[in-house]
Amino acid sequence: MSALLQFKERYEIVNDVSGGPLAYPKTLSWKENQDCCSWDGIECDKNTGHVIVLDLGSSFLYGSLDNNSTVFQLAHLKKFNLNDNHFNYSQIPSRVGDLSRLTHLDLSASVFSGQVPSEIFKLTRLVYLNLCCNWDPYNGELLMEMKAPGLRRLAQSLTSLEELLLGAVDMSSQVPNTLANLSSLRRLNMDECDMHGVFPSAIFHLPKLRYLSVSGNEDLAGRLLDFNSTSPLEELRVPDMSFPGELPASIGNLRSLKILDLFFCNFTGSLPMSIGNLPLLSHLRIDGNNFSGSIPASFANLSNLENLNVGMNPFATQSTFSLSWVWKLKKLTTLVLGIINLYGEIPPSIGNSSQLVELFIFGNQLSGAIPSQLVNLTRLTTLRLSSNQLSGSISYWLVNMTQLVVLDLASNKFHGQIPSSIYQLQNLQVLHLFENNFSGTVELDNFLKLKQLRVLQLSYNQLSCRTSSANVIYPQLLALGLASCNLSKFPAFLQNQGRINWLDLSGNNIRGEVPFWVWNGSFNAMQHMNLSRNSLTGLDQYYPINHSNMHTIDLSHNMLKGPPPKAPPSILVYMVSNNGLTGALPRWICNLSLATTLDLSSNNLTGVLSVCLGNISKSLMILNLKGNNFHGSIPEILLRETQLTMIDLSDNQLKGKLPRSLANCKMLEFINFANNLILDTFPSWLGSLPELHVLILRSNKFHGVIERPKSSSTFLKLRILDLSNNAFRSKLPMEFFQFWNAMKSETRNFTYMHRSLWPKPCPPFTYYGYYDFSMTVVYKGLKWYYPKILEVFTVIDLSNNSFEGDIPGAIGDLRGLQGLNLSNNFLTGHIPPSLGNLTALESLDLCRNNLSGEIPQKLIELSFLSFLNVSYNNLTGSMPRGKQFDTFSDDSFEGNLGLCGEFISRKCQDSRNPSGQPSAHQEEDLGSPIELDWKIVLMGYGSGLVVGVVIGNAFISWKHVWFEGNARRRRRPSQRQPRRGRNSWSGKLFNFCRF
Repeated sequence: MSALLQFKERYEIVNDVSGGPLAYPKTLSWKENQDCCSWDGIECDKNTGHVIVLDLGSSFLYGSLDNNSTVFQLAHLKKFNLNDNHFNYSQIPSRVGDLSRLTHLDLSASVFSGQVPSEIFKLTRLVYLNLCCNWDPYNGELLMEMKAPGLRRLAQSLTSLEELLLGAVDMSSQVPNTLANLSSLRRLNMDECDMHGVFPSAIFHLPKLRYLSVSGNEDLAGRLLDFNSTSPLEELRVPDMSFPGELPASIGNLRSLKILDLFFCNFTGSLPMSIGNLPLLSHLRIDGNNFSGSIPASFANLSNLENLNVGMNPFATQSTFSLSWVWKLKKLTTLVLGIINLYGEIPPSIGNSSQLVELFIFGNQLSGAIPSQLVNLTRLTTLRLSSNQLSGSISYWLVNMTQLVVLDLASNKFHGQIPSSIYQLQNLQVLHLFENNFSGTVELDNFLKLKQLRVLQLSYNQLSCRTSSANVIYPQLLALGLASCNLSKFPAFLQNQGRINWLDLSGNNIRGEVPFWVWNGSFNAMQHMNLSRNSLTGLDQYYPINHSNMHTIDLSHNMLKGPPPKAPPSILVYMVSNNGLTGALPRWICNLSLATTLDLSSNNLTGVLSVCLGNISKSLMILNLKGNNFHGSIPEILLRETQLTMIDLSDNQLKGKLPRSLANCKMLEFINFANNLILDTFPSWLGSLPELHVLILRSNKFHGVIERPKSSSTFLKLRILDLSNNAFRSKLPMEFFQFWNAMKSETRNFTYMHRSLWPKPCPPFTYYGYYDFSMTVVYKGLKWYYPKILEVFTVIDLSNNSFEGDIPGAIGDLRGLQGLNLSNNFLTGHIPPSLGNLTALESLDLCRNNLSGEIPQKLIELSFLSFLNVSYNNLTGSMPRGKQFDTFSDDSFEGNLGLCGEFISRKCQDSRNPSGQPSAHQEEDLGSPIELDWKIVLMGYGSGLVVGVVIGNAFISWKHVWFEGNARRRRRPSQRQPRRGRNSWSGKLFNFCRF
């Protein structure tokens, strides 16, 4: 008794250190004048009176445990439970090994830390060992360790174990094969143990194993062998493990299986039909794999299913009708069908699933209106239908959904006004309506009625949002999105939003300075702030922000003046482009050691680039300083193993050579140094970059011969190469054309080059979008600004150099090429017929060279060709006729005195002008070169069809490509721009995405 009372005296009773419905302070019942065997949590041997059970789980105990504890005097103890208390980061005392009669030891979830003592392995009578879940209650970090060879010794010593629960014990080791020798094992939990290597397959086949959970070990691989029909497995949870190949059909032999969790396991192939043979299955989670084919109809047999998650798999396109069996599963409470290539309308039979609590059908191609039968789902707490093509209004089916906590209808085509019935959903915490076609005026004060609201996203609709001028009290929001909501000032209610961590007010009409209360400490929890695309002129005297949590600041596209606003050291994404910022690059930039994206482009910044730019952060992915007035040399990249993916220093006054350390940046996809004063030779050493897609060196002082590559593995992924307006000479680099494998592919992957702006981790129910790579190139005779670059866009521009010799026939192997510009060089010889193999080619410019011979008839087969310029060469013979060639006018061919044809000025002898003399209009004065302002942004692919992406207003003056920087040429200037084909659709625009 005295040992127990002394043990009691060492601990405080603290109410918040234990949880659960059965938690209570058991030691309060321990009275000195009572028999200890009657105390709560104590059990004694009926014959000897010795204490054999000490169960103090969930007893609100707070204090330390060490080897001096009197509890180790209880030598007859068989069951010892201290779980769900707070032992203040104590290490498990080694004297626990003295309790040699222990059969059950539970030290879980009690804030123990340090190495698991080897003395535990002396407890050979143990059948139950639970060391799980000793996390730091403040930051969630793992506190307990069992380093190698601890797990091996455990498996060798504790051979009687029936339940082994080691979740969240940091092992950082492989799983020993000897673990499969624990033949009595019924439960095994090794979640989040940082294990690696290969998980022993024999463990899956332990004869008594009913429960197996090995989740959260991302570096652990496994292999599922054939399952025996005698297996007693009831729960199999292996999310995040990597399994090569297909899920074996023998999974259907596990007739006792109730829970199957294969989340993110890299399975491929089709789902086995045999899963439908599991009669007891209640939870099936197979999301995040690479399953293909269709979801088997045999799943209709799973009548006990309560939770079905098949999301995020590349299944074959299937209609909602093919899944009609889903709505017949009467026990279903959670259904996830997100991102599975599902199309069609939501069927009315959805109303039969009246037990549904959570419904996720996001990221598909669902269309039509939401059926009225949805009102039958009165138990729904979560409804996520975002990123589909759903339309109609949303009023009628909200009436009965009074339990809704999360309503996510974002990125659809819903229209009309936001219904007032939303304001009656008193349990609503998350409302996502952004990226729809909702219209009308929204009185934000109406959301005052939703006392539980934490996330409100109304951005990118056709709404006008109004707020009361009074300083009213709103629910304490965590995230607020009011982008493009026609706001003219900062909503006053924000002053009282002390918990908000995510704010997007971009794309409004907010003018003047950011008010002082944004920076004066009101937003202590702020992590993400987007105020871009307004008319802000200043940040008030309280700036800078000193928030330690801030990771994103976007102030781009405003009217800010002066030096760049200071960013806190915690920043990940810092974007202040397209302002009027001046001065040198600030010194504090060098302290942003966590930064992933730095964009200060299109300002008036000056000075030299600090050496620290090459040493800021290993995590830096985006560095964009284009469109400023920086001078001097480009600093070397000092860090190795960087994540740098995109670097754009174009449109400055930088000199010297390219930094050779760029070759160490193996993740680089995009390099743009155009329009500087760089004096260097061709950087063939960049060819070793395995991911390089875009290389733009236009308008510098590059010079010399492009030497043949030393390796065949050079520039393998290059798709865009612009070396125009330099001083390269000698022959075109034939060997490079032979090795550019990416340009040989006619892919149809219509994705854009970008990088995610999502932080890790990120607040729930927020969105961050992508950073789109952009560029300016000459295409189809014009200079275009591309705010988004298609992955398939493939262009070579070597114009305005001093290349000579023949055009290599190897160019004809680049079948993915869409634009080829070799104009304004000294090329000779014939146009190679192999150019007719470039079936994707839309733009071909060979003007102002010394090419001779006839235009190859094979070029007629270029049915996508919408721009052609072969003017001012020495071409002869008859111009090809047919298809696209019948659409090109005379100015595409002028300056070739030996060339004739029906659609150009000089007719051939057998045509309507038998004299072969130039017609009268050939000698008209057509005026001087012109400059036009264009308010068009185009991005092209297809049969003369230029698919456009309209993002803002882009005004770019164009000139003939031969007109820029061409003073050294001594040829007669052309007097007009070659026209595109008359059937070209280049003026037609399609708006694919928001900006």
